[in-house]
Amino acid sequence: MANTTEQTEQPICCSESTLGTEEFVHFETLALHAGASPDPVTGALLPPIYQTTTYRQEAVGVHKGFTYSRAGNPTVAALERRLAALEGAPYATCYATGLAATTALCLALLEAGDRVIVSQVVYGGTVRLLQQFFARFGVRADFVDTSDLGALKAALREPARLVFIETPANPTLKLTDIEAAANLAHAAGALLVVDNTLLTPALQRPFEFGADIVLHSTTKFIEGHNATVGGALIVRDKELHERFEYTRTATGTIQAPFTAWLTLQGVKTLPLRMERHSENALRVARFLEKHPRIKRLIYPGLESFPQYELARRQQKSGGALIAFEVEGGTEAGIRLMNSVRLCALAENLGAAETLVTHPASMTHWSVPSDQREAAGITDGLVRLSVGLENPEDIIADLDRALRQ
Repeated sequence: MANTTEQTEQPICCSESTLGTEEFVHFETLALHAGASPDPVTGALLPPIYQTTTYRQEAVGVHKGFTYSRAGNPTVAALERRLAALEGAPYATCYATGLAATTALCLALLEAGDRVIVSQVVYGGTVRLLQQFFARFGVRADFVDTSDLGALKAALREPARLVFIETPANPTLKLTDIEAAANLAHAAGALLVVDNTLLTPALQRPFEFGADIVLHSTTKFIEGHNATVGGALIVRDKELHERFEYTRTATGTIQAPFTAWLTLQGVKTLPLRMERHSENALRVARFLEKHPRIKRLIYPGLESFPQYELARRQQKSGGALIAFEVEGGTEAGIRLMNSVRLCALAENLGAAETLVTHPASMTHWSVPSDQREAAGITDGLVRLSVGLENPEDIIADLDRALRQ
């Protein structure tokens, strides 16, 4: 039987940084240094990739903090400490994918008969997981427009274990007031989970508004280079953290060490990337807002965005995602997506490259069509994840495609 002894210690090469980063509080410094230190034997600046299954133990019950890599790995632990520091929390667990993190969340905290309130608009995989998978085990998921606090309050009149929000929502970018949602959830005895994938802690800090759990698909902006898939759960509560660790060990969903190492490198540039993503997206959004072929444009950084004041209050900037519809409906939108050259038609977001996606047939295909329509995910909706290219080139590519 595999040894699943709790990981209680860390080897020195992946311990808290010997550079004294605990004294620093600025996000950019933490992104570079939190959670790892130079190797004390060789001086290697980057933490090693501990590509190992098991660890030699000194005696029965005596080890150096790691026993089996399904339970814990030093490279993964370094990433966990860095992500926790960036979100302003003491604990994090990393998983093989973002959906693996969501699965661990549900397995750790939900039982048959429990109810979850979910934002009406969330990632399609989250809808599928709750509505089609966990429903088989007696978990009920109610999808509510959490941007409407009255609707959320009404939904909480019936007991719920979790309130799960994604803000901005993927792909419509509708916002939920995190602080108000936290107050309502806590008053009703529920925990608030915030999927912070689309903004990352560089642009939004859910714990500062009362969130209990922050979830990430590290596949997206956290790693940022289209090179990995991964997920993370971050908490301030030790008991919640221990539940997540136990669930991860029991289900074998830990992130791979090479993935964690690549993600550690991506995180280093997270502050710079998110700033540039947002700057580029704002320029592209302003161009699209004035384009005669665009009939509907959604971007939280624009004054025309219906929840602009809320965006200013809980986000540092508008982020990288833009949603829009082209004059001419679904056919025109698909023609645009098939005509771009620089922008890549792909089922992802958050990469250095600009990506364009058709949510109805790609990321949200598994969501029933009536549920998609009710959430504002029309068949003609285009999602644009603005990358790090020169924005004038992105604009030129879109303009040419719109003229097709």
